[in-house]
Amino acid sequence: MSFRTPHPWHPLILDDVRGAQKMLSGVARVTAMEGSRYLSSLVGAPVHLKCENLQRTGSFKLRGAYVRISGLRPEQRAAGVVAASAGNHAQGVALASALLGVRSTVFMPVGAPLPKVAATREYGAEVRLHGHVVDESLAAAEEYAAETGAVFIHPFDHPDVIAGQGTVGLEILEQCPEVRTILVGVGGGGLVAGIGLAVKSVRPDVRVIGVQAAGAAAYPPSLAAGHPVVVESPATMADGIKVGRPGDVPFAIVQEYVDDIVTVSEDALSSALLLCLERAKLVVEPAGASPVAALLSDPKAFRGPVVAVLSGGNVDPLLMQRILRHGMAAGGRYLSLRLRVTDRPGALATLLAVLTVVDANVLDVSHVRTDPRLGLTEAEVELHLETKGPGHCAEVEAALRDAGYVVLG
Repeated sequence: MSFRTPHPWHPLILDDVRGAQKMLSGVARVTAMEGSRYLSSLVGAPVHLKCENLQRTGSFKLRGAYVRISGLRPEQRAAGVVAASAGNHAQGVALASALLGVRSTVFMPVGAPLPKVAATREYGAEVRLHGHVVDESLAAAEEYAAETGAVFIHPFDHPDVIAGQGTVGLEILEQCPEVRTILVGVGGGGLVAGIGLAVKSVRPDVRVIGVQAAGAAAYPPSLAAGHPVVVESPATMADGIKVGRPGDVPFAIVQEYVDDIVTVSEDALSSALLLCLERAKLVVEPAGASPVAALLSDPKAFRGPVVAVLSGGNVDPLLMQRILRHGMAAGGRYLSLRLRVTDRPGALATLLAVLTVVDANVLDVSHVRTDPRLGLTEAEVELHLETKGPGHCAEVEAALRDAGYVVLG
């Protein structure tokens, strides 16, 4: 299939997305749509999860990569393709290339998670580790393309890629025709642009809302300025949407078809990931959990039925461990306290007895006697506790104060 030459101000139409859907038949999975009783109770309307974390390669990226590479001319295919990514796009390009019989080279940062590097190689790509951040890998990939003639496959800034990602929107309309709001994580904008175009072209009444991490939110200032602007040093645990500048092609589509962009905190992202794991039994990466984070942050802001797109599930186990700890702390499942106690035999046992009564599980205790800020007969105790939620945290602190302890923080 070969897409039409896009108009610079209107690069795609619905027929392009429908053509991509036909091309992807038998290649990309029609991923499941799962209801969430917990989120539905918060929102006061049905909430459904579109599980692109269960897509082949673990994210939606296969869709756009396959459509883009399929559209190459024979001589371009013969030259091979090259991409740069820390994970999801790398795997999508690798598998799409293997399915189409095209040689692929993928540049990844030196510190890329080992499971993602291994998966990209196993899908058939030649992996070259270069640079410490994706921007350095990107520069190396573009240099490689210039030297070898390989076709550079951009992760989001190309009409064919956006058309492929837009097939998620067509599936949502087929699986949940009563939908009123669709929430989509946003980095460069390829996924939300494709979904927005596809959905609004068929159902203009449906609200399409993008979600960005607050520390890497390039779209709000760009939309305010009327053109893509750069956010210097974007910072977020959600590496899948950690993009400092919107793509030119998706930006134009987002301006026309996306109703709003909201931002979420790191606490909300980690809480959302934990909720997906505990309540929905789904492994979701932080970027994929961003729509759930938006629902947790302001559940009454969205008209239902709501579909939240879980865009990916490729999360490094070590990062998952840190995020889960962070999410449990944000959800009131961990409590850290410092207390002043009298430095005498049995003082620590008395303190622990108070915690036993309120059923707080002690994970760690630090007992300091030598700090110059302490009085001659004082000691400071730092406690790390496992708790059952915000209400239990308040109960623990109240019990300690009732027992005469001064809670320092």
